[in-house]
Amino acid sequence: MENKIDIPPIRKFSRSLSCVPDKSITHRALMFNAAANGKSEVRGMLLGEDCLSTADCMRRMGAEIQINGDTARITGTNLHGADLYCGNSGTTMRLLCGLLSAQNGQTFTLSGDESLSARPMRRVIAPLESMGAVIDSHEGKAPLTVRGGRLHGIDYRMPVASAQVKSALILAALSAEGDTRITECERTRDHSEILLRQMGADVRQEGVTVCVRGGQTLSPVSVTVAGDISSAAFPLVCGLITGGTVTVRNVGLNPTRTGVLTVFDQIGAAYEITDRSDNGGEPVGTVTVRSLGAARPFTITRDMIPLLVDEIPVLAVLGCFLSGNSVVTGAEELRVKESDRIAATVRMLRAFGGKAEESADGMAIEPVGRLQGGVFDPEGDHRMAMSAAVALAGSFRGGAVLHPACAAVSYPNFWEMLLG
Repeated sequence: MENKIDIPPIRKFSRSLSCVPDKSITHRALMFNAAANGKSEVRGMLLGEDCLSTADCMRRMGAEIQINGDTARITGTNLHGADLYCGNSGTTMRLLCGLLSAQNGQTFTLSGDESLSARPMRRVIAPLESMGAVIDSHEGKAPLTVRGGRLHGIDYRMPVASAQVKSALILAALSAEGDTRITECERTRDHSEILLRQMGADVRQEGVTVCVRGGQTLSPVSVTVAGDISSAAFPLVCGLITGGTVTVRNVGLNPTRTGVLTVFDQIGAAYEITDRSDNGGEPVGTVTVRSLGAARPFTITRDMIPLLVDEIPVLAVLGCFLSGNSVVTGAEELRVKESDRIAATVRMLRAFGGKAEESADGMAIEPVGRLQGGVFDPEGDHRMAMSAAVALAGSFRGGAVLHPACAAVSYPNFWEMLLG
């Protein structure tokens, strides 16, 4: 792809789409099945760069993974030591820390690109070390060396809401001696727990505490991946701000992920959910947006952040089109994503003629109606690139997104969807 892509103003963006496969579920289905002895399939998987990094890492440790179209055929195995490159994927690196800590007698090195190497890993290393893991880091960041050994269960209260850290601890706890209790400060996405129970694991939920029995093995299970509501947010918001009607089918409606719909309720948007069904324990449905409705401002607070953390940049774009000031608080986690998404979102909105102010843990967005347009460099962050594109589609004069190829991390055909 060229170094920039031009985005014209779009009047009434209207589409009927199948939802992009869920990134979080794809990671977990590939990783967990590759670590289980036996054969399985992951159907309808996301072919984004991050998920392919997970597949490559599991292959390097001995698993057989053959990808044909959007289906992966997996033969899991006992994992052996290897040098593993995780690319830009924090999910790959953090979950592997937990899985590999329990591989007794094996040594693994985990590295990543420049962005991943700057992201904090102490949040997962520290609790794993309290279980007996041996993990060397570069001042709490990648590259990491994991030396597998015998682990013991712990009772751990998480200081940061992170599904990645929770999942890493669950994976380690499955092979530990004794039971483990993981108590979250805020409830986070539970795709790991749902899938692991399908694979025969004793993983129980007691309020905000996950209880894991030690000394378990996993049985492989074939999975059809639900759609990713985080990816669906981009066309849905584009429809709302341009006055179009957008329908997205097979959207994952797991209640630990549907914060974006809570925001739609807050602003009074006209939308509906139809065709509800169950996909291997993951609820799915068809989401259709029709108009901004009352267009009231939204307020996103700390307790909501885990339910919509990836959607905040595009929701900030939506905030420009509402009838009052919208506010995001308790979102300091955005500062340690692929980029500092608080600073990047405010910079983007201002570049396009919007009015926004950042705070230590969030931002305030002042309504301006349609943005003017302009040029934005997402600096390698896929969600910032797509949020900028949606903003430009709803602007007066459009503009350009620089280095747009990064969108393929989570939405491989995003540009065709938007501009096709």
